Amino acid sequence: MVPLAILVVDDDDMSRELFRLLLGREGYHAMTATSGDDALRIVGEGFVPDVVLADLQMPGLPSCELAQRLRTGASPSSVLLAMSGSEPLPGATDGFDHFLLKPFTMDALSDAINRCSAVSSVIDSAHEAPPSALNEAIYSRLQAAMNGEKLSQLYTICLDDVLRRVAVMNAAANDADDAAYRREAHAIKGGCGMVGATQLQTIASTEENRGIPANHVASLDEIIRAAEVLKGMLVARQIIKTNSIR
Repeated sequence: MVPLAILVVDDDDMSRELFRLLLGREGYHAMTATSGDDALRIVGEGFVPDVVLADLQMPGLPSCELAQRLRTGASPSSVLLAMSGSEPLPGATDGFDHFLLKPFTMDALSDAINRCSAVSSVIDSAHEAPPSALNEAIYSRLQAAMNGEKLSQLYTICLDDVLRRVAVMNAAANDADDAAYRREAHAIKGGCGMVGATQLQTIASTEENRGIPANHVASLDEIIRAAEVLKGMLVARQIIKTNSIR
């Protein structure tokens, strides 16, 4: 199961970082953009968000035009949410599905998404992923067996290893080397199973069993997104630092 992808569009550096951390802690896959034009560039390069969360008070592209162009460039089922620190001017939210007044809670965001029927089916299936990203029993055993620094090193090594092996899998897929592709997926499955990274373990198991898929880029992106979800959970628990993996 793939975590819900949210594109946050805000010209304030601190706001973007805060949203990225909060959304990651809740199990979402967060991507950020510094402006409307930057958001359109990200979408144009192939990132398809389930939800776009855009600030209304940004220089450059008018909010209503951003909404219209996102409707064309993103998935038809993408939910467009506007946000601002003040009540919007008439017409500012045209094209958006809902408006959120800052500051708002993650529960308010979740409620807003759920009220938008265009992605209700996505929420039902995809947002079940976060609770299974980490096996709490395995995590607790590891936490009891080693100090914080060792635990941090363990998960950092695991996440770094996942990203390295994904790169090898991508090269293997491009070379049509199915055996190498399955071998790296098997290694990810084993390593993630040891540390209780169950979502990553499940996805890697699927890749090992089926071999190189028709769209291997999307499959590998799924692994990367799951790694980012796990990273967000560990950052929220102060197990690893925000810059531990890239």
